[in-house]
Parts: sequence; C-alpha cells; structure tokens
Amino acid sequence: MIWERLKGFCTVFDDRFEDLTPNDWQSIVYRDFSAGLIVAMTAIPMAMGFAIAMGLRPEQGIIAGALACIIGRTFGGSKYQVYGPTAAFIPVIAGLMAKYGESNGGTFDQAHGFLVLVSIVAGVVLVTMGLFGLGKYASLVPNSIIVGFTIGIAVVIAMSNFGEALGLRLGIKGGVLTKLQEIFAQIDLVSWYALGLALLTFALTRGLLRISIFIPAPLIALAAGTGLAVFVFPDNAVLLIKDRFGAIPTNFFIFTPPSMPGWDTSVYVDIAYFAFAIIFVSAVESVLCSSMADRLADNRKTPFNPDKELWGQGLVQALTPLLNGFPCTGALARTATSIKAGAVTPLAGYFKGVLKIAMAIFLASYLDYVPMACIAGILLWVASNMVKPSEITEVWNHNWFHAALMVYTAVMVPLTDFLTGVLSALILYAILCRFCDTASPSDEGAAGSAPSEDKLAPAHADARAETGSGTVTKEVV
Repeated sequence: MIWERLKGFCTVFDDRFEDLTPNDWQSIVYRDFSAGLIVAMTAIPMAMGFAIAMGLRPEQGIIAGALACIIGRTFGGSKYQVYGPTAAFIPVIAGLMAKYGESNGGTFDQAHGFLVLVSIVAGVVLVTMGLFGLGKYASLVPNSIIVGFTIGIAVVIAMSNFGEALGLRLGIKGGVLTKLQEIFAQIDLVSWYALGLALLTFALTRGLLRISIFIPAPLIALAAGTGLAVFVFPDNAVLLIKDRFGAIPTNFFIFTPPSMPGWDTSVYVDIAYFAFAIIFVSAVESVLCSSMADRLADNRKTPFNPDKELWGQGLVQALTPLLNGFPCTGALARTATSIKAGAVTPLAGYFKGVLKIAMAIFLASYLDYVPMACIAGILLWVASNMVKPSEITEVWNHNWFHAALMVYTAVMVPLTDFLTGVLSALILYAILCRFCDTASPSDEGAAGSAPSEDKLAPAHADARAETGSGTVTKEVV
C-alpha cells in the first residue's frame, strides 16, 4: 500500500491535469497563464510583507512564494491550490528568528540556518504522514479552535505592524502587552506622513479589491504610496525598505544550509516545538485550502488527495528554505483569486512562480524605495480580512462550549504563543467534548439525530472566498 502510494505521489502528470485535453489545451493554457499573472502581481507585495513580519528579508518572501508554488503544484494533491507565505506562519517564524537572531545575541544567518533545519524536520514528518495515509486527520481540528486561532493571528499581525504604520524606527518586540507599552512610550515619535501612507495603502487595497479581484490592488497601492514618499514627501524622512534592509538583490536563489545553534537540551526542545508548529499549520491549512478550492471551482472530476497534499507540503517545507526561502503553505485568498481568474490546472501555479520571479527582478531597483509604512498597510489589510463576523457568529450560535473554545484560543494565541494557545485548546477539547459538546439549536429540531460531524470540520471547511463584489476578502491563516 505504501509503495503504491509512493509511486502515485511521484507521478507529476496525474489526474490533476485531466482538464488539459488535446482539443482545448490552448484555451486552458491561456486561462492558466492569465490566472498566474494576476496572482503573481498580487502576491509580490504580500510576500514581502509576510517576510518582513517574520523577521526575514523582503526578497526572501518573493523567493519562498515562487519556489513553494512550483514545488507544491508539482507534488501536491490539488489542481488549484496556490502556495506561498501565509499569516499563520508569522508568529512561528518570527519567534524563532527573534530567539536565535541578532536581538538575542545570535546572527541573522544562524537563525535562518536553524529555521532551515527545523523546516526540513517538519518536511520529513509531513511526507511520512502522507505516505501512511494520515491526510484525513488534518480535517479533525474543531471549527471553533480554527476561528479563534485565526482571530489571534490577526491580532498578532496587527500589533506587530502598528509600529511601522506609525513610522516608529525603534524595533517593537515582545508580546502584545509589551508592544502596546512600547508604542505608548514612543508616541511622541509618530510620523503622520508614515501613518497617512499606511492608511492610504490599506484603503486603496481594500477599495480596489471591492471593484474586482482582477485588479492587482496590493501592487497598485504599494506603487501609489511609494510615489508619494519619493516624489511628493521626499523630505519627511519616511523609513524605506532600503533604509532597513539595503538594496534588494536580484540573485535570489542562494543555497542556505541548515545549522545548529548549539547542542544543549533547550535546542532540541525548540526543534520539536517549531517543527510541530510548522507541521500543524501546513497540514491543517493545506487540507482546508484544497477542500475550499474544489468547492469554489465546482470540481466535478477527480477531487484533491489529502495524503498527496501532505506529501507535497513536506517537500515544500524541506526544499524551499534551502534556497533562501522559508516554510509556506496553501494560501486561501490567492487560491480563490486564481480560480476566479480562470485557473484550471496546476500550470497556473507554474506560471505564477516564474512570473513572480521575473517581475521581482524587473522591479528590484524600485522595491528599494517602498516605505515600510506601506508594507504595514498591506499587512493590516490582511489582518482585518482574517476576522470574519459571519464565522464568529456561526461558532457563537453553535453552543457555549465551542464559543468558549473560540474565545480561549483567540486570547491565548497573542498572549502566549501560537503553539501554547492552539495545543492547550485542543487538549481542552479532547478532554471536555464528550461532556460539554451538545447539539446546536439548529440540530435539536432533528429528533433522534446524531451529533453533527460538522463540529470536527475545519473552521472554513465550508468557507466561501467572499466575492460579494467580485472580491476575495479572506487571507486565512
């Protein structure tokens, strides 16, 4: 069984390409190319923002997003999924980089080398999970915990970027309370020009996407903010990317080997901790995103394969960091954008990866002048879209137990850390669900019915990427 599964996983041209037929291959390739181009233009500023929020360099976000998409589309289990940096990894990677990087006596290269090592460990576990057919278990995380986790991550992202949005040049590190204290302590240093640029970027991105998902809103908003900073307010000392990171290089692909910062027990504990966090996010988010993609695309042929998806995720985590990247997974909003833009086969992912690198090389000399406040505006937009009132209401109305789990997770994730918040919530669920998880009011009308299995579904297992006005407004975890 495992050998047969392995042979299937190593087959590149499988059922995911079943729509690419001799009769209409030209139109399919055109649709995939168009979708790849739109997603690539949207993904560049977001990838830079995610990388900066993780304590990495902006070009590493571009590299990671392009490589992850190519590797994931080659070996993953979904026809449609778009891979790249996602918000859920921000507290995990930022925590590792802060603990082993310059702020704690180490170096950037040492911290990134340790991240590479941890990611490879996570990748090996993920491919093993796929081979042993454990993909189906990734969908058993309760709805309420995923919604709470999403809210908590949104708070972490927002707090991590308030300093940049206010134009504060001093690093704001630590937990939520520490960051709030630092912001108030530096309030007299706020740059109103930086705040204006952040709000403009936020408003432009949100407004343009409400018009159409085919508009590369983040890129346009970034260009507008950069133009104002360079040509209209050149003397107002707005912090730019080049001021913090220097020039963005065009030799993106640099081999970065894994490294150990030490050999004591605490390092081994951290390897297990961060590897488990990467495994958890990768497994849950990729299966969630693949499931959503099949429904959004109205896929009536071969559905996604959760075991092969874990196999592909494992290879993404093992290979992407080795070439100056970092862990990535399926991105819900970018996947929805790709589908709405016409994507049919995994070719859209290949086009997205190649076009993203090509455009980044062309734009590299201009990206140096992007204000950090504009990057903060993009990430604040991401954070705002992660909190969905309809999802909160759904969990709240289900029953008091799931409402309490959601609130607990949403509070614990920013106050403690990602893994402590989520793992403790899962333990509470496992212990108490038999006694406290009663049927929701809507289920009580069905006499004699068994408890709904929806309680075990991911928070967005029925997620619809909201396209109310043609807009994708959800950048999940």
